This record gives sequence, C-alpha cells and structure tokens, in this order.
Amino acid sequence: MARKTAKRLGITENPEKYYLFLNPYEEYRFTKCPKCDKKTKIRKFPLVITIKPGMLFLLNKSCKFCEKCQLIIARQREVEGFMAFEFSSVNPEIVGNDYLVIGTLERKDWQGGSRGLISPQEILEKVIFFKDHLEFEVIPARWELEKSE
Repeated sequence: MARKTAKRLGITENPEKYYLFLNPYEEYRFTKCPKCDKKTKIRKFPLVITIKPGMLFLLNKSCKFCEKCQLIIARQREVEGFMAFEFSSVNPEIVGNDYLVIGTLERKDWQGGSRGLISPQEILEKVIFFKDHLEFEVIPARWELEKSE
C-alpha cells in the first residue's frame, strides 16, 4: 500500500521503513506485538498524514513499537482526535475528511516542518514511507466449560 501511495504522490525514490497498524480498537492497547507476540515499547514517531483535499499534517505521536517486526501501532482515535483539535478552529471544513498516515520523518525534518521552515513539497520529498499498512482482527479470549461425556 505504501508503494502505491508514493507513486500516487509522484515520489518513488523515498525509502520505505516500518509497518503501520492504525489501531481502531479502543479497548485493546497491544502491549504485545500482534505479529510476533514480543512485548512492545513506547516510542515517539513524527507521523506524516495526508488529509483530503490535499492537506498535510505532521504529528509527533507516542506509539507502541515492536523493534523485531518494525511495527508501529498508533491508536486511531488519538490520531483523529489530534487532527480534529488542530483543525477545528483553523480549518473546520476538513474535520472528518478521509486521511492516510503515509510515513514518518527524521526528527530534524519534523521540527523544520512544524515550524514552517520546510515547505510541504520538501516534506513529501523527505517522507520515509511505510512498507505497508497492516490490519489485525482481535479475537477476545474467553473461558469455556469443558464438555463432559
């Protein structure tokens, strides 16, 4: 999915790193990686988000991270909450529009972009795109009575 995004934006030379899981489950925090079952850590990532029509949003967000799988797990509700808060007073007509978290930035590039020192086009040239966007289905554990014969 990330390659398609990069091509759609006209940028194909950008490196790809990490996988992203935008966690839609409010009640599941993913303290263990859903791929390898290893304990996740908390790490801040400068996320790059495109919002229709043609807006770019930079968010420095604490996410769960599995080093082994290179998987970033960001809580969907938090990401959407930050976007709604940011745009509700500045540009309220885009609140609730479709968006895509396309990748991350190096910290220095995020700082320059958030301060307005780097143009949106330069940010897109520096984006480290995700290798893929993953989805996981949660199957809650439950107790069952053993059937007696």
